[in-house]
Amino acid sequence: MRLRIAPDVLALFPEALIGVVRVRGCDNAVQSPEIAALLRQAEAGARAAFAGAALAEEPRIACWREAYRAFGASPKKSPSSIENLLRRVTKGEALRPIHPLVDLYNAVSLEHVLPAGGEDLERIQGDVVLCRAGAAEPPVLLLGDTEGRPPHPGEVIYRDELSALCRRWNWKEADRTKLTAATRQAILVIEALPPTRRPELEQALADLAARITRHCGGEAGISVLDAGATELDLGSAAD
Repeated sequence: MRLRIAPDVLALFPEALIGVVRVRGCDNAVQSPEIAALLRQAEAGARAAFAGAALAEEPRIACWREAYRAFGASPKKSPSSIENLLRRVTKGEALRPIHPLVDLYNAVSLEHVLPAGGEDLERIQGDVVLCRAGAAEPPVLLLGDTEGRPPHPGEVIYRDELSALCRRWNWKEADRTKLTAATRQAILVIEALPPTRRPELEQALADLAARITRHCGGEAGISVLDAGATELDLGSAAD
């Protein structure tokens, strides 16, 4: 199983960085008050940092708004995951704990102001590709939806051999490959566009990997894909 960035994405976003945490043998059902505390701390930090701010003008949010427009999506109707997360938190919402991997990547996402997401590797078929959607993509049921809809042609998606895993780059993830309490093998991604640079992304990845191994056990390996390194061997989902 491999993860790769397609040339059509790099043609539009040559400076894109895709950070990867490959998780093996974790316990995603563990109950930990420490994880809940990390999430609450991240929320408090985000509220303090962005109190009264115009989020659309924040450079680390604006870059995703520009990216969405570049592939034909409306950032108002479908905001990036980091913008959506920050808007919820700065309005006073406390994020509902889901399970460790999601709670941990949400905390890191807020702390570093970077979009993050994840998939259960045992639910993925074949390779994962970050690409632009074709004209005949199959419908995909997104988390929280009641019916499947196909991605729009040209939008950036993660997909496997069956269908999209995440639409509009990091807007919404598919129900089919979602992380659950039963997840043991996972791929988590943290994505960056300028002004965020590689060292900042690598720090976010290191923070996430360290927290996963501390709270969930298992192993967590870090990689970064870019225009010079477009593929990553994920190994077998059974590893």
